[in-house]
Amino acid sequence: MQTRCATAAVRRLPRVEGPSGAAMQRRLTLDPFNQGASKPGARYAMNFAATLTNTWRRVKKGRPIVVVSGLPRSGTSMMMQMLAAGGLEVVTDDLREADESNPLGYFELERVKDLDNESDLSWLRDARGKGIKIIAFLLRYLPQQYDYKVIFMHRDLGEILASQAKMLARRGEPAGTDDVRMREIFEEHIREIQRLLKYRPCFTVHDVSY
Repeated sequence: MQTRCATAAVRRLPRVEGPSGAAMQRRLTLDPFNQGASKPGARYAMNFAATLTNTWRRVKKGRPIVVVSGLPRSGTSMMMQMLAAGGLEVVTDDLREADESNPLGYFELERVKDLDNESDLSWLRDARGKGIKIIAFLLRYLPQQYDYKVIFMHRDLGEILASQAKMLARRGEPAGTDDVRMREIFEEHIREIQRLLKYRPCFTVHDVSY
Protein backbone atom coordinates (compact mmCIF):
# COMPACT_ATOMS: atom_id res chain seq x y z
CA MET A 1 0.00 0.00 0.00
CA GLN A 2 2.77 2.43 0.97
CA THR A 3 4.70 1.54 -2.19
CA ARG A 4 1.66 2.23 -4.39
CA CYS A 5 1.06 5.59 -2.69
CA ALA A 6 4.69 6.62 -3.01
CA THR A 7 4.87 5.57 -6.65
CA ALA A 8 1.70 7.51 -7.44
CA ALA A 9 3.10 10.56 -5.67
CA VAL A 10 6.36 10.37 -7.62
CA ARG A 11 4.49 10.13 -10.91
CA ARG A 12 2.79 13.44 -10.13
CA LEU A 13 6.16 15.21 -9.90
CA PRO A 14 7.18 17.55 -12.72
CA ARG A 15 9.64 15.91 -15.10
CA VAL A 16 13.29 16.47 -14.18
CA GLU A 17 15.36 17.22 -17.26
CA GLY A 18 18.85 15.90 -17.99
CA PRO A 19 20.46 12.44 -17.76
CA SER A 20 20.84 12.52 -13.98
CA GLY A 21 17.31 13.83 -13.52
CA ALA A 22 15.87 11.10 -15.74
CA ALA A 23 17.82 8.47 -13.87
CA MET A 24 16.57 9.78 -10.52
CA GLN A 25 12.97 9.82 -11.78
CA ARG A 26 13.33 6.26 -13.06
CA ARG A 27 14.88 5.08 -9.80
CA LEU A 28 12.20 6.66 -7.61
CA THR A 29 9.42 5.24 -9.76
CA LEU A 30 10.80 1.70 -9.65
CA ASP A 31 12.01 1.83 -6.06
CA PRO A 32 10.24 4.76 -4.33
CA PHE A 33 11.57 3.85 -0.89
CA ASN A 34 15.13 3.33 -2.20
CA GLN A 35 15.07 -0.08 -0.56
CA GLY A 36 18.08 -1.16 -2.56
CA ALA A 37 20.19 1.48 -0.82
CA SER A 38 20.13 2.77 2.74
CA LYS A 39 17.37 2.93 5.33
CA PRO A 40 17.71 6.74 5.63
CA GLY A 41 16.97 6.88 1.89
CA ALA A 42 13.84 4.80 2.38
CA ARG A 43 12.70 7.03 5.23
CA TYR A 44 13.32 10.12 3.10
CA ALA A 45 11.24 8.70 0.25
CA MET A 46 8.41 7.80 2.63
CA ASN A 47 8.41 11.27 4.19
CA PHE A 48 8.61 12.87 0.76
CA ALA A 49 5.65 10.84 -0.51
CA ALA A 50 3.65 11.66 2.63
CA THR A 51 4.37 15.38 2.18
CA LEU A 52 3.22 15.25 -1.43
CA THR A 53 0.07 13.37 -0.46
CA ASN A 54 -0.78 15.86 2.30
CA THR A 55 -0.17 18.79 -0.04
CA TRP A 56 -2.40 17.24 -2.68
CA ARG A 57 -5.18 16.66 -0.12
CA ARG A 58 -4.88 20.26 1.12
CA VAL A 59 -5.16 21.67 -2.41
CA LYS A 60 -8.12 19.45 -3.25
CA LYS A 61 -10.02 19.56 0.04
CA GLY A 62 -9.03 22.94 1.50
CA ARG A 63 -7.94 23.65 5.05
CA PRO A 64 -8.74 20.92 7.59
CA ILE A 65 -11.54 21.24 10.11
CA VAL A 66 -10.17 21.24 13.67
CA VAL A 67 -12.38 18.84 15.62
CA VAL A 68 -12.27 18.69 19.41
CA SER A 69 -13.63 15.34 20.51
CA GLY A 70 -13.72 12.81 23.31
CA LEU A 71 -16.13 11.31 25.81
CA PRO A 72 -18.55 13.55 27.72
CA ARG A 73 -16.82 15.35 30.64
CA SER A 74 -13.36 14.64 29.20
CA GLY A 75 -12.28 18.28 28.84
CA THR A 76 -13.58 19.11 25.35
CA SER A 77 -15.10 22.44 26.44
CA MET A 78 -11.83 23.38 28.13
CA MET A 79 -9.89 22.61 24.95
CA MET A 80 -12.31 24.68 22.86
CA GLN A 81 -11.78 27.57 25.27
CA MET A 82 -8.00 27.22 24.91
CA LEU A 83 -8.17 27.17 21.11
CA ALA A 84 -10.38 30.27 21.07
CA ALA A 85 -8.01 32.04 23.48
CA GLY A 86 -5.13 31.13 21.18
CA GLY A 87 -6.80 32.86 18.24
CA LEU A 88 -8.50 29.99 16.40
CA GLU A 89 -12.00 30.83 15.22
CA VAL A 90 -14.45 28.35 16.75
CA VAL A 91 -17.87 27.36 15.44
CA THR A 92 -20.53 27.68 18.15
CA ASP A 93 -24.03 29.07 18.52
CA ASP A 94 -23.98 29.61 22.32
CA LEU A 95 -27.45 28.06 22.62
CA ARG A 96 -26.27 25.94 25.53
CA GLU A 97 -25.45 28.47 28.19
CA ALA A 98 -22.75 28.23 30.82
CA ASP A 99 -23.78 26.69 34.13
CA GLU A 100 -22.26 25.37 37.35
CA SER A 101 -20.87 22.31 35.57
CA ASN A 102 -19.17 24.41 32.87
CA PRO A 103 -18.91 28.00 34.19
CA LEU A 104 -17.05 29.24 31.08
CA GLY A 105 -19.44 27.71 28.60
CA TYR A 106 -19.83 24.55 26.51
CA PHE A 107 -18.70 25.91 23.11
CA GLU A 108 -21.22 23.74 21.28
CA LEU A 109 -23.06 23.95 17.97
CA GLU A 110 -26.56 22.53 18.21
CA ARG A 111 -26.51 21.38 14.60
CA VAL A 112 -23.69 18.93 15.36
CA LYS A 113 -26.15 16.77 17.32
CA ASP A 114 -27.94 15.93 14.05
CA LEU A 115 -24.87 14.62 12.20
CA ASP A 116 -26.29 11.09 12.31
CA ASN A 117 -29.65 12.19 10.85
CA GLU A 118 -28.94 15.16 8.59
CA SER A 119 -28.44 14.39 4.91
CA ASP A 120 -27.12 17.84 3.93
CA LEU A 121 -23.77 18.38 5.63
CA SER A 122 -22.53 21.06 3.25
CA TRP A 123 -22.44 23.50 6.20
CA LEU A 124 -19.22 21.78 7.26
CA ARG A 125 -17.49 23.49 4.33
CA ASP A 126 -17.69 26.77 6.26
CA ALA A 127 -15.98 25.12 9.25
CA ARG A 128 -12.73 24.50 7.33
CA GLY A 129 -9.84 26.15 9.12
CA LYS A 130 -11.96 26.57 12.27
CA GLY A 131 -12.52 24.64 15.49
CA ILE A 132 -15.68 22.70 16.24
CA LYS A 133 -16.68 20.41 19.10
CA ILE A 134 -18.03 16.97 18.16
CA ILE A 135 -18.51 14.16 20.66
CA ALA A 136 -16.70 10.90 19.90
CA PHE A 137 -19.88 8.99 19.01
CA LEU A 138 -20.63 11.31 16.07
CA LEU A 139 -17.19 11.23 14.44
CA ARG A 140 -18.22 8.28 12.26
CA TYR A 141 -20.83 10.45 10.52
CA LEU A 142 -18.38 13.08 9.29
CA PRO A 143 -18.17 13.02 5.48
CA GLN A 144 -14.78 11.99 4.11
CA GLN A 145 -14.77 14.76 1.51
CA TYR A 146 -13.10 17.03 4.09
CA ASP A 147 -9.92 16.68 6.12
CA TYR A 148 -10.07 16.79 9.92
CA LYS A 149 -7.46 17.47 12.56
CA VAL A 150 -8.94 15.72 15.58
CA ILE A 151 -7.85 16.78 19.05
CA PHE A 152 -9.00 13.77 21.07
CA MET A 153 -9.28 14.36 24.82
CA HIS A 154 -8.39 11.54 27.22
CA ARG A 155 -9.36 11.48 30.88
CA ASP A 156 -9.41 8.81 33.56
CA LEU A 157 -12.75 6.99 33.25
CA GLY A 158 -13.30 7.13 36.99
CA GLU A 159 -13.02 10.93 36.87
CA ILE A 160 -15.36 11.08 33.87
CA LEU A 161 -18.00 9.00 35.63
CA ALA A 162 -17.71 11.05 38.82
CA SER A 163 -17.99 14.33 36.89
CA GLN A 164 -20.98 13.02 34.93
CA ALA A 165 -22.71 11.95 38.17
CA LYS A 166 -22.22 15.41 39.68
CA MET A 167 -23.64 17.13 36.61
CA LEU A 168 -26.71 14.88 36.56
CA ALA A 169 -27.24 15.43 40.29
CA ARG A 170 -27.18 19.22 39.77
CA ARG A 171 -29.88 18.83 37.14
CA GLY A 172 -31.93 16.51 39.31
CA GLU A 173 -31.65 13.73 36.72
CA PRO A 174 -31.22 10.02 37.59
CA ALA A 175 -27.80 8.45 37.07
CA GLY A 176 -29.22 5.58 35.00
CA THR A 177 -26.68 2.87 34.13
CA ASP A 178 -24.36 1.84 36.96
CA ASP A 179 -20.69 2.84 36.86
CA VAL A 180 -19.36 -0.65 36.17
CA ARG A 181 -21.50 -1.06 33.07
CA MET A 182 -20.85 2.54 31.93
CA ARG A 183 -17.10 1.97 32.19
CA GLU A 184 -17.41 -1.11 29.96
CA ILE A 185 -19.47 0.86 27.45
CA PHE A 186 -16.98 3.75 27.41
CA GLU A 187 -13.98 1.43 27.02
CA GLU A 188 -15.53 -0.38 24.06
CA HIS A 189 -16.62 2.93 22.53
CA ILE A 190 -13.09 4.35 22.74
CA ARG A 191 -11.68 1.23 21.05
CA GLU A 192 -14.16 1.56 18.19
CA ILE A 193 -13.43 5.27 17.71
CA GLN A 194 -9.67 4.70 17.77
CA ARG A 195 -10.03 2.13 14.98
CA LEU A 196 -12.14 4.56 12.99
CA LEU A 197 -9.64 7.40 13.41
CA LYS A 198 -6.74 5.16 12.47
CA TYR A 199 -8.10 3.77 9.22
CA ARG A 200 -9.91 6.74 7.69
CA PRO A 201 -7.39 8.88 5.78
CA CYS A 202 -9.41 12.05 6.34
CA PHE A 203 -8.47 12.05 10.03
CA THR A 204 -5.25 13.27 11.61
CA VAL A 205 -5.31 12.68 15.36
CA HIS A 206 -3.63 14.53 18.23
CA ASP A 207 -4.22 12.78 21.56
CA VAL A 208 -4.32 15.09 24.59
CA SER A 209 -4.48 14.01 28.22
CA TYR A 210 -6.79 15.95 30.50
